[in-house]
Amino acid sequence: MADGAVLLRGFAKPFEADLTAALRDIAAQAPFRHMVTPGGHQMSVAMTNCGGAGWVTDRTGYRYDARDPETGKPWPAMPLSFRELAEQAADRAGFRGFSPDACLINRYQPGARMSLHQDRDENDFSAPIVSVSLGLPAIFLFGGLKRSDRPRRFRLEHGDIAVWGGPARLVFHGVAPLADGEHGLLGRQRINLTFRKAR
Repeated sequence: MADGAVLLRGFAKPFEADLTAALRDIAAQAPFRHMVTPGGHQMSVAMTNCGGAGWVTDRTGYRYDARDPETGKPWPAMPLSFRELAEQAADRAGFRGFSPDACLINRYQPGARMSLHQDRDENDFSAPIVSVSLGLPAIFLFGGLKRSDRPRRFRLEHGDIAVWGGPARLVFHGVAPLADGEHGLLGRQRINLTFRKAR
């Protein structure tokens, strides 16, 4: 996709049964919710987390927190299948030794989108971002180091994984509004697993 950014087509497909079973368990413990940005905007994407830290946003700002603010309990543990997939994908993309401690789980339903942004709430930018696509296809917008840089468009299918780090670590990226459709495994939705080294 760019210097430091790799698209691994279909890499997650061998893991799909384990991933979807684990997703059900995570959502039962920490249900999806539409978080509110510091500016008071409710996000169109529903979110939850697993791992030692979870990404949250509210009126006080963006941050990682060890506990789910809705329940006060720790986020669900990161399943072994999640961790193994993220580590293998990072290794294949040239980022050896990646050990994620956070997985932000986004649920897109038709019309949901993610505006261009940088992932910069992590303490250490030397680790890559590993982003797994499941369910409906989406158009991934991958720009440059300035918000004004025109993004390239990549169609992400079920099982595709995008990995970016190094010179691409702080690239602006987003997702165009999700087109309606029906996926055989996940129905009318797209699930995005985003693995990070938060702390």
